[in-house]
Amino acid sequence: MTSIGRDLEQALGQFLQRRNTARFYDEMLARAPEGVDRHNYPVLAGLGRVGPSTAARLAAEIGLDRSRVSRHAERFENMGLLRREADPDDARGTLLILTTRGHKAINAMRSGVAAYLDDLIRGWPDGLAESLIDGLTRLARESDDTPPNRPPAGQDP
Repeated sequence: MTSIGRDLEQALGQFLQRRNTARFYDEMLARAPEGVDRHNYPVLAGLGRVGPSTAARLAAEIGLDRSRVSRHAERFENMGLLRREADPDDARGTLLILTTRGHKAINAMRSGVAAYLDDLIRGWPDGLAESLIDGLTRLARESDDTPPNRPPAGQDP
């Protein structure tokens, strides 16, 4: 592992510690409808990010099992945050779709996090936040393109 890779691993590890992620969830959930919590929020966030999806596809996207996604989706449907429609690509499938109320809830939660982040970076030098955004965006894109179980750099498969 290169020094920069090691440094990045350390920085990401520190950033993703529970105390930091808890602050993000606190900011999101302060603006969430009653009934949305840390455990079920990923279902709403996932739908907000990927758009209409089956429970199976959404589960794969957000890293939860399908039955758990379905349980959370049922709760959100009862709350008026999402609806189900027949999947036009698969007659046996059902799409989970955010309602207008669901989109408003996601936008409110995201704006809480955005305000929190704005406060954190307020005193940063010009361009630093933009560089971080560019780097994280690229890191996410390239990690999505990396096949799982890739051998470590410098080793043959």
